[in-house]
Amino acid sequence: MIEKIKELLDDIRPFLNMEGGDIEFIKYEDDYVYVKLTGACANCGYQDITVKDNIESYIKEEIPSIKGVIVVSL
Repeated sequence: MIEKIKELLDDIRPFLNMEGGDIEFIKYEDDYVYVKLTGACANCGYQDITVKDNIESYIKEEIPSIKGVIVVSL
């Protein structure tokens, strides 16, 4: 499951990179994916929209058992 999630994040990464940002996989636990946004995405005012409308919806579409994506700051 973790490898599939990482593959999906790799699919998303180029779009974030175009805006000066990136995404890091942190962990998968209890059907939630934990990620860290970096670069321009870390401080973007549209972070919540990007995560819910784009990242989370894409991952849930590909892996229906995923309950959500949670952004952590480390």
